[in-house]
Amino acid sequence: MDPTLEAGLRLFFAVAIFAAMAFWEIVAPRRPLSAGRLRRWPGNIGIVVVDALLVRLLIPTAVLGAALYAAGHGIGLFHHLNLRLSIAATLGFLILDLAIYGQHVVFHHVPWLWRLHRMHHADLDIDVSTGLRFHPIEILISVVIKIAVVMAFGIPPVAVILFEVVLNATSQFNHSNVRMPSGLDRILRLIVVTPDMHRVHHSVDRAETDSNFGFNLPWWDRLFRTYRPEPAQGHDAMTIGLPAFRDPKELRLDRMLTQPFRDDKDVRG
Repeated sequence: MDPTLEAGLRLFFAVAIFAAMAFWEIVAPRRPLSAGRLRRWPGNIGIVVVDALLVRLLIPTAVLGAALYAAGHGIGLFHHLNLRLSIAATLGFLILDLAIYGQHVVFHHVPWLWRLHRMHHADLDIDVSTGLRFHPIEILISVVIKIAVVMAFGIPPVAVILFEVVLNATSQFNHSNVRMPSGLDRILRLIVVTPDMHRVHHSVDRAETDSNFGFNLPWWDRLFRTYRPEPAQGHDAMTIGLPAFRDPKELRLDRMLTQPFRDDKDVRG
């Protein structure tokens, strides 16, 4: 698939999922918003526009281009093993998801990487727009990591397209402020990260922030013992965000972009 067509496909699904989750949040919200949409959404949506333009400018073909190159030149482990496309695509999806889980854990525990990632956690509420809120430098690092994984394993282009579409969809889904029956949540979190599961990760409490790292699949958290089923104070009483960034002015796009480079008390050793 042409990278331009792939980008258009991803944009279509991203907008559709965003609209669906935003509507669900209005109809059946999980928690009342403290800062609200009017204060938060201009910055959260603005940052994703900056991210998209920067990646397009610096890495035009991004991850799909790497997959197409690897497929055309027989690069990567899967090509040497002569795996069937269905097997290579399935394994490729799982490997990419594990890589994103590992990246997420590392960004929480390496201080200079945390300075980039913490902007995602500094949102004073968590809703569908939070799933788009990542610093541009973090996005670029993530793209480079995915390119390296794709090249090393020779992950097929179809798996890359599917992974990118699913990752965008699940990021918006599991950050959304939606209410669903507890029984349904228990079933769904066996196969996908649910909003109640991921909301724990956005707790102001560091022990809870350093848990539930998965985006797509919930299995890695259970396997590596980073799974936490519920926040200690419950979903209704828990505080979202970071202790060092409670000022609403931090929700502005300019403050979000400069946050990693400002001195403050939010440091990790």
